[in-house]
Amino acid sequence: MTDPRSDLSPQASHPTAELCAFLSTLEFSDLPDEVVARTEELFLDWVASALAAKGAHPIPVFERYASKMGPSDGPCTVLVNRTRTSPYFAAFVNGASSHLVEQDDLHNSSVLHPATVVFPAVFAAAQDLGKSGADLLLASAAGYEAGVRIGEFMGRSHYKVFHTTGTVGTLAAAVGVAKLLGLDADTMLHAVGSAGTQASGLWEFLRDAADSKQLHTAKAAADGLLAAYMAADGLTGARRILDGEKGMAAGMSTDADPAFLTDRLGTRWALLETSFKFHASCRHTHPAADALHVLMQREGLRHEDIGAITAKVHQAAIDVLGGVTTPTTVHQAKFSMGTVLGLIAVHGDASIAGVEAHALTDPRVSALREKVQMVLDPEVDAAYPKRWLGRIELDTQDGRHFSCAVDAPKGDPDNTLTRPELEDKFRRLTQFSKATDDTEATELISRVWSLRDRASVTGLFDKVAR
Repeated sequence: MTDPRSDLSPQASHPTAELCAFLSTLEFSDLPDEVVARTEELFLDWVASALAAKGAHPIPVFERYASKMGPSDGPCTVLVNRTRTSPYFAAFVNGASSHLVEQDDLHNSSVLHPATVVFPAVFAAAQDLGKSGADLLLASAAGYEAGVRIGEFMGRSHYKVFHTTGTVGTLAAAVGVAKLLGLDADTMLHAVGSAGTQASGLWEFLRDAADSKQLHTAKAAADGLLAAYMAADGLTGARRILDGEKGMAAGMSTDADPAFLTDRLGTRWALLETSFKFHASCRHTHPAADALHVLMQREGLRHEDIGAITAKVHQAAIDVLGGVTTPTTVHQAKFSMGTVLGLIAVHGDASIAGVEAHALTDPRVSALREKVQMVLDPEVDAAYPKRWLGRIELDTQDGRHFSCAVDAPKGDPDNTLTRPELEDKFRRLTQFSKATDDTEATELISRVWSLRDRASVTGLFDKVAR
């Protein structure tokens, strides 16, 4: 019987195969020191986002489902409750929890949140397989590199209807786990094929504040892991799942560009281009939020002075945020440009605690929301998605007019968070949800900073003894 994997010819040189060939042979020693360090930083940031969702709807729904459908014990940690389960269900719950509080990372040009899909899958598989910290970092870097390039390949048109983190994230998770499993290029390609045929996630949920966003990332992480494990055991997948006649690009994009899949492999590390989130809101609100904050500080304005605010934005911001007029949940408020700018104007920030306390209940924030409009700006739109520019126009009650421009929002690679700032963010997020106290937060931070030297990730987030 002929092995269906035995021959890639005549398609061996297509871009997806080239990407898998590069990532399957990547070694830890190939990673520049700055890539290793940034992967540790992104991992810490992911853990903080996951723990920050402890007890918050709808994460207990995911926990209960995993408890009912999965095993009562296993090798893998569910972060929000520190229970153990199978790799699939650990990836499932951790993928959901790390995408709830809107503090997980974002890669600009792919419009992908890599951490919330790559790390849940890779961490679960690394625990299951007894892998080292270095193994986890290498596999995570591979998942990031694949996810970013595939997200860029799918283009701007994909993001208009599809939640890229749910769709592309499935493939990114599969590549990360395939790397941990030691799959060769051919087998990794089959894992990508099986991941791609499962990829899904639609933006319609935003209009009625549904909980689907967390389901997208839960399924992406878990189904990417599924694809890799089953490929390792012999399941084949479509080799041309991305650019084939009936592949993802054909059904989900009108501007796909295969050149992105192999863009400067080995010299361009897309992981280094990933942004940390400073505000606890949709990333599309961040450039305008930073510009408003700078403007109000510069001009000494108070929220009572504001007559009108115009946020000059790219089209994707209108596509994603435009459907949210009057938010009805805290999570939906994070996708309301008016609410986020109202929080900045009234309270000076859009922190996780501030959003929770004021987004829906402070009448001053609601009043500011009504004074905000978004308009498409040609300069901002032309720069997107590679650069997310902040442009604000503000009219005061007494007739003055001001404007402000921010080219690198806080958290972008050109304006990144330092390790002390990431540690502070970790403490704020985990203590907000009461997932840790200060002593445990200090210990968990220390464990992550030494991740590359850790012989095994088993027990990495076990409770700290007191």
